[in-house]
Amino acid sequence: MTTLERISVIGSGLMGHGIAQVFALHGHDVTLYDIRQDFLDKAIAGVKANLGAFAARGIIGQAEAEAAPARITCTLHLEEAAKSADFIVEAVPENMTLKQDIFSRLDAMSKPEAVLASNTSVMSITEIASTSRHRARIVGTHFWNPPYLIPLVEVVQAGETTPATVEFTMDLLRRVGKHPVHCRKDVPGFIANRMQHALWREAISIVEQGIADPRTVDEAVRLSFGMRLPILGPLENADMVGLDLTRAIHDYILPALCDSHKTSPVVLDKVAAGELGFKTGKGLQDWPADRQQASRDALRDYLLDVAEKQVKSGR
Repeated sequence: MTTLERISVIGSGLMGHGIAQVFALHGHDVTLYDIRQDFLDKAIAGVKANLGAFAARGIIGQAEAEAAPARITCTLHLEEAAKSADFIVEAVPENMTLKQDIFSRLDAMSKPEAVLASNTSVMSITEIASTSRHRARIVGTHFWNPPYLIPLVEVVQAGETTPATVEFTMDLLRRVGKHPVHCRKDVPGFIANRMQHALWREAISIVEQGIADPRTVDEAVRLSFGMRLPILGPLENADMVGLDLTRAIHDYILPALCDSHKTSPVVLDKVAAGELGFKTGKGLQDWPADRQQASRDALRDYLLDVAEKQVKSGR
């Protein structure tokens, strides 16, 4: 019988506890580290709630829902998390200095053969690794939120990451039910976030120009090409309609699209006014508490529906 890798997750917040859940659910022993016990207690409660929702939908059995949290050991000591792990995922806040410090310490504390991974969504893995000695074993693993429901993980090859590190990481992620993709160059935003924020830039520009209001922009996406995206990616779509037509459309439309390299004044003005979105109740749209909850519930239910259908179809 093959012994499963020991996993450590550094940071128990929104992403960290979800990543720990992914590995624990697939039989791995996981050590979850944070700087405060109440953070860890909240994380374990979150894992149990998530797994309870899975069991209620029939995505997993009740026995699995009860067994997985027991595989997660919490600690307030970084060395304890690092010393015996085969694979360590960092999920601390997006602060370069903090991440560099964490990786330098993990590099010194962990086994030489352990792989060290960062869950950053946009930051350079090469820069994160720059203060560590053994940079060949450092890689990016960008899980998407919520990590226990979104299949994709972007495996980012940094400047000195070895192919063996990438191969090990992608194999491990496949074995815990994720869909890893290889980002061959360490560029800001990696693959999917580059496309996501290009879309956001144009969406905000449409509002800025008075072409449509924010709610209309969102409706236009959800009820048009957004409905096709789970099945039809942009490049497959381009081939489907024909690259001759794609060229004709691009020749006409691309000069009219937003290509600003600066944050939109619309966003800057909102931030200056303290209108930050859900957290303040107002952003590009108004978000009273009931509408916020409806948005969160709709996203959760949609993702659970997808997971339930995949289980029932045997995928």
